[in-house]
Amino acid sequence: MPKTHAFEFLTSHSSAAPVDFAVAAVFGGDHTLASWTTSVLTGAADVTDVEGTTARWADINDELSTASLFDMGEKRSVVIRDADKFVSANRPEIEHYLAKPGSAARLVLQFESLASNTKVYKALDKSHVLVCCSGETGQKTGATAASRRKFLTQYIAARHQTKLSGGAADALVEMLGDDIGFLDTEIAKLALYLPPGETIDEPLVRDVVAGWQGKTIWQITEAISSGNAAEAIKQLDKLISGGQPAIALLPQIAWSLRRLGLAASAHVAAERAGKRQTLEDSLAQAGIHRPAEISRAIADMKRMKREKAVQLLAWLLDADLRLKGTHSADGRDRFMLEQFVMRLASAT
Repeated sequence: MPKTHAFEFLTSHSSAAPVDFAVAAVFGGDHTLASWTTSVLTGAADVTDVEGTTARWADINDELSTASLFDMGEKRSVVIRDADKFVSANRPEIEHYLAKPGSAARLVLQFESLASNTKVYKALDKSHVLVCCSGETGQKTGATAASRRKFLTQYIAARHQTKLSGGAADALVEMLGDDIGFLDTEIAKLALYLPPGETIDEPLVRDVVAGWQGKTIWQITEAISSGNAAEAIKQLDKLISGGQPAIALLPQIAWSLRRLGLAASAHVAAERAGKRQTLEDSLAQAGIHRPAEISRAIADMKRMKREKAVQLLAWLLDADLRLKGTHSADGRDRFMLEQFVMRLASAT
C-alpha cells in the first residue's frame, strides 16, 4: 500500500481489528506517533523487540521463521528498533526479504528517517505498510495543518474522553509546537478542567496553558530583548526542569521574536528601495498594531540593536532546523536551545 501518515493510519485503525501485513515500516522523528502506530500494527500478538544497532540478520531471519504457539489468531511480530543502522548493515538481505517475505511472523521496522530514493523505501511503498510518523506538516511528510487538526480534535481528544475545538487545536500547536506526545499530555491536563464529554475551547487553552509557562516564556523573551543572558537562561532552566522539551519551547520563544525579525526585515527592505518608512509602519507590516504592543516592540528593538534584529529570522530558522535534525537527541536539544538564547541575549 502507498505511504500513509500516522494521522490517517491511527484514525482509520482505531478499532481493535488487527492490521493484515507481512512487513511494515514507521519512520519520522515523532516517537509518540511511532509508538502508537507500532502498537496498532502488532495488536495483541506476541512481540519480540530487537535493537537494530546490535542485531544480526541471521538471528532476525530465525525469529521471522518461527511462529508463535499462542498466536490467538494473530501472527507474532518482530520489531526492530533503530532500523536505520540495521538496514544499512544488511541491505541486500532486507531487499530480498521485502521481495519475498515469510509467512510465519511479521516484521516491523522503526526508522528515524527513510530516504524515498532507496530500494527499501520503494519496496515498502509498493507492497507493504509504510507510515510517516512526524508531527510536521508539508509535502515531505504528507500531513497538512487540517489533517493534524482533525487528528487532535478526534483521535487524541477521544483518548481523554473530551472534545477539542479546531481553534483550541490550532492554539495548542501555536503555543507548544508539533510534538504529538507533548500535545497529548497537555490535552489530558485540559480535560481535567471540564466534565467528561465537554469541549475544550481556545480561551481555556490560552488561559491554562499560558499560565505559569506563558509567564516564564515572557520573562525569557524580555530578558533576551534587554540583553540579560543570565536571567534568560535561569527562566529557561525552570521550563526544561519542569519537563518541557526544547523542541516545544522554541516556537513559544520564537513567536514574539519572529515578529520583531519580520519588522526589521521590512524596515531594511524599505530603506534599500529608497523609501522613508517609520518603525511603526514596519511593525504594522509584521502584524503588530495595538499601541501597547507597538511601544514595547520599539523599546525591544532599540535595546536589541539593528545588527541583531536583522538576523533574527535567520537565527530562528537555524535553531529550528538544528532541533529537528543534528540536535534532536536528549541533551543536545537543551544545549542547542541554551546556545540560541545566549546568542540572542548577549550584548554583542
